[in-house]
Amino acid sequence: MKKIIPVFIALLIIAACNNQVNTNSNKEKNTMTTTEYKKAGWINNTNVYEVNVRQYTKEGTFNAFAKELPRLKEMGVETLWFMPITPIAQKKMKGTMGSYYACSDYTAINPEFGNLQDFKNLVKEAHAMGFKVIIDWVANHTGWDHVWTKTHPEYFEKDIATNDFKIASGMDDIIELDFKNPDLRKAMIDAMKYWITECDIDGYRCDLAFWVELDFWLEARTALEKTKTLFWLAESDPVEHADYFKAFDACYTWAWMHKTEDFYKKNQDKNILDSVLQQYNTVCGATGIPLWFTTNHDENSWNGSEYEKYGDMAKALAVFSFTWNGMPMIYSGQELPNMKRLKFFDKDPIEWNGKYELHDFYKTLLSLKKNNAALRAGDAAVTTHLLSTTADKNILAFIRKNGNSEVLVLINFSKEKISFNTNDTNLAGKYKNVFNKEEKDFTAVKSFEMQPWGYEVFEK
Repeated sequence: MKKIIPVFIALLIIAACNNQVNTNSNKEKNTMTTTEYKKAGWINNTNVYEVNVRQYTKEGTFNAFAKELPRLKEMGVETLWFMPITPIAQKKMKGTMGSYYACSDYTAINPEFGNLQDFKNLVKEAHAMGFKVIIDWVANHTGWDHVWTKTHPEYFEKDIATNDFKIASGMDDIIELDFKNPDLRKAMIDAMKYWITECDIDGYRCDLAFWVELDFWLEARTALEKTKTLFWLAESDPVEHADYFKAFDACYTWAWMHKTEDFYKKNQDKNILDSVLQQYNTVCGATGIPLWFTTNHDENSWNGSEYEKYGDMAKALAVFSFTWNGMPMIYSGQELPNMKRLKFFDKDPIEWNGKYELHDFYKTLLSLKKNNAALRAGDAAVTTHLLSTTADKNILAFIRKNGNSEVLVLINFSKEKISFNTNDTNLAGKYKNVFNKEEKDFTAVKSFEMQPWGYEVFEK
């Protein structure tokens, strides 16, 4: 039976963890982040925009998506993550078009999207506009008719009962690779290198990274860093797999995503959120970067849109994602906002209407994240201070600082209108609300009134 930590105690613990992480980062650095790899200099204040090419436009091609680059640039998007761009296996294919994650050739382009030159042109154009480009890499498994099933069947695990390839857990359209085979490892690394040398990509989002042995990722990063310093993003939650920070710069926050959904739908106490944040502070340390999100391709298709999951809390969670320590992610269509579940194995385009109702909302947050040093991720120079308020049961209030840069964030995690104040001496001076540009002086008066699921963000 789990112990329930009172919210004020949880907040004190988080504050202590933050202070320890930031003031003793060299002495107390988490053992999971000690591997010495050169870090890409742009990752600390970047953001990630996940691109679902199939559903992004009616054409579903690289060339059609390229037309969206100016809009995304103006909104403030920095890093484009493309879901798998490799061809899809036809044997045991799901739906009418199959899963991106059932690859048939690691060094070819899915003809659904165009050809290799189209992708190279897209990357070149994106780079010219200041974007970084990462691609989804599915190392754990392939589709049933991947080219290696014929040329190198020894690369795959075998099912003793059927004497055939081993089906991946819970998904019968994919089969497991055998990472005990050193030749498979070399072939996989060579395939990853192909996209760096051929297309000049900037990194990898590694699908189900924790399903693959950590020592492979260490081997792959060591080898590929000789070609280019990359950004490494793992679909692996550090709360459960902290070791993966040895190989990756950033990791998913699945635990936070699930807890916030439970919190909203089951009217739970905010202390469950405080406890999860405490865990992330502990395992991420000063340099591990958590990736925050309210939806992605899996969640949207299988579990519902962010509004099905979080309702009126969705925008407040987005504000959290952009302001707490870590890296924020936006999924295709969130700026619309997209309210529907996109089909996974069939054509089902986002229903763009030209309005982009949340464009300015995300632009404000993206700009703040990019330009304010207090919001840098994985930077030991940044401190996070939790404010003690008269409404700690409902309000998450914190200040992030980096030198003279400072950001104040207030989020009402309740369906009630809340009035509260704080006597915290860390809050003092003049601040400007980043959304409505209203200026406030909190030197003497430190009182607030917030609407249900409301949020306020101030820049000092």
